[in-house]
Amino acid sequence: MTIFQIVLLAISAYFAYRIYEHVQGLQDPEVKSDTLSSSFDAHSLVEQADEAFGANDMKKAIELLSEAATKKPDDSEILFKTGYILQKQNNNTEALKYYKEALSLDKNNEFIHNSIASVYRANGEFVSAKIHLDDSLALDDKNKITYYNYGNLLVDMQKIDGAKEMYKKALEIDPDFREASAELVKLT
Repeated sequence: MTIFQIVLLAISAYFAYRIYEHVQGLQDPEVKSDTLSSSFDAHSLVEQADEAFGANDMKKAIELLSEAATKKPDDSEILFKTGYILQKQNNNTEALKYYKEALSLDKNNEFIHNSIASVYRANGEFVSAKIHLDDSLALDDKNKITYYNYGNLLVDMQKIDGAKEMYKKALEIDPDFREASAELVKLT
């Protein structure tokens, strides 16, 4: 073997080794893709949506929740959060659709009942709002927010004595509940 052939053999071996490294490197992204895909699973997307909501980026939050819903279409939390953001954007009609779908998946969720009641109240559908607040209280009669919301509904219905009672119940649960205290003062 000549020196030239030995050099060519060494260069060929070097390039063969580099190709081998490259091929091995191509297998690593499969492992990496698992970690990447986990950042795009439904749970991670909901967390990112929560962050976007916290940053007041409602458009991004809705987009992330929509993507999460494609991955987990029967997840009441995703539907509820989508409805909540739509309600914050004053899109009560769409919010109610999401809330109702969430409720069909989780009938024992007091927060969904509370949110549906809030939409009905905003739409002037007081009887429907009352039904959902009653359902929420049946699930948890220690939720100060439900009593507060019920008081607000009764004010709208011009049932002042009932509203006072609801605000008092909220204050029994949390004596430092400023909003309930302020509403009660307005009524006395």
